[in-house]
Amino acid sequence: MPKIFEYFGFIFYFFSNEHEPIHVHVLHGDKESIFDLIMMDGELVDIHVREKKGADPLPEKDKRTAEEFVRKYHKNIIQKWVKFFVLKQSIRSTRINKKL
Repeated sequence: MPKIFEYFGFIFYFFSNEHEPIHVHVLHGDKESIFDLIMMDGELVDIHVREKKGADPLPEKDKRTAEEFVRKYHKNIIQKWVKFFVLKQSIRSTRINKKL
């Protein structure tokens, strides 16, 4: 379960056996939601939020914060996805200490 970002208590991570579309799990406290990156012609066109089976979803305020983060860092998320799942290389977690 590679952690890719930490942001003010939010943990952004992949599962080791992921599937497309490119997506990131976001954990905050004991709540979790999944953010699918919808791409078209190499550009981010939308983000779909879905719930993780068996987990309580992020509250709306946290979903908005997580989605804002994903929008800002989507290129980094995609780079880490490709590096980990396509190139089979290890990735490092990045701690973001600056507010969006």
